[in-house]
Amino acid sequence: MSPTDYPYQFNTDFFRRIILLAAAIVLVAACGSKAKEDAIPQGSRVLALGDSLTEGAGVAPGEAWPILLASRTGWVVINGGVSGDTSGGALRRLPALLEEHNPVLVLVALGGNDMLRHVPQEETIANLGQILAMIKAHGAKPVLLATPKPTVAGAVFQNLSAADFYRRVADEQHVPIIEDAIAEVLSDPQMKGDPLHPNIAGHAKLSQKIFDALKSIGYAA
Repeated sequence: MSPTDYPYQFNTDFFRRIILLAAAIVLVAACGSKAKEDAIPQGSRVLALGDSLTEGAGVAPGEAWPILLASRTGWVVINGGVSGDTSGGALRRLPALLEEHNPVLVLVALGGNDMLRHVPQEETIANLGQILAMIKAHGAKPVLLATPKPTVAGAVFQNLSAADFYRRVADEQHVPIIEDAIAEVLSDPQMKGDPLHPNIAGHAKLSQKIFDALKSIGYAA
């Protein structure tokens, strides 16, 4: 009996190659997917470095998103927001904050005032890069929060979006980024106390979005 007597007979070598190819594809996909970070335990010290959006302009200190995030996570979250601060100002005060609080995680939410004051974009990018590098050098984990680009169209149509340079900085520094949390809150008039700042509901929503993002990254359990 010759092989041609059964034209549909299984070719074991062919199917073996197919199986090996499928296994290789699955392995490559698994290697390409980024594993989650280890969860940060309750009681850990976390620094929120930012401007008025972080400090909580227009709301009571206990209503700002860093404090609300602390209640969700069990972390000790230090509110390092200073109204009116720029990336350059935060860069100058960061060493003292790191030395004083020794955080394991730093949430960096800066750049809005740079854009409002027309600081050259490359200067903002350089400052943010130095901030993230300094945090890593101190042994902490940085996460970058993007601030929306102030545009008339975004304000009118309630559709703000993160400035493009944040993704560039995050990619260059190899750090996680939370792109949409602040932009989505500030796009909703019911979440704002004034054109630039969240109200109480906005800070609650922002803390939830940041928590969800940190959970996706792996830092929040």
